Amino acid sequence: MINENDQFKTLLKRARILMEQPEATNLAKSIENNIQDDNVKYDEAEKNVDTENVKKDKSKTYRISGGLLTLHGKEKRDIELTTEEKTAFQETMDEFVSEVSDLSDFGVLNMYPNEVQWSGKVIDFDLEFFYSIGENNGVYINGDMIKLDDKLTELVNKLTSFYEKFKSKWAKVISTRKKTPTKKETEV
Repeated sequence: MINENDQFKTLLKRARILMEQPEATNLAKSIENNIQDDNVKYDEAEKNVDTENVKKDKSKTYRISGGLLTLHGKEKRDIELTTEEKTAFQETMDEFVSEVSDLSDFGVLNMYPNEVQWSGKVIDFDLEFFYSIGENNGVYINGDMIKLDDKLTELVNKLTSFYEKFKSKWAKVISTRKKTPTKKETEV
């Protein structure tokens, strides 16, 4: 009868034998060497980065009628909220309640220089939604054990049609935030 100590000794012996084999036939040693090479390359790349000239991302969150809007950017002017943006956010929440579901909890609307993301939850269906404009354009939903029926189909259709309104409104907001470079900026 083999006890746990003997099993451990056997496994340790096998591991030592594998580690002593030439690298071409030893996958574990090859992987270990690649990891060490990657760490060295990463350390060298980190030394070459001019950390003083790299701009840190900034963000600022605003509370608007119970909802949260977070602006992200590199400059201070990128995180300043305009009246038009505040109005657009308020309208978005109000329109969602009237057109999709009045039983909703909204997450933070994140606005980046080239992307907008907004999420929330439709409470009466226990269904989370996620709207994205930018790299991952679209409507995404998430939920557990949701009953497939006509009411769910209707909700999905409402979420999809509201997304088109959301996309149109927030694409305009993003485009107004972008500015044409001044002559001084293009000369640099």
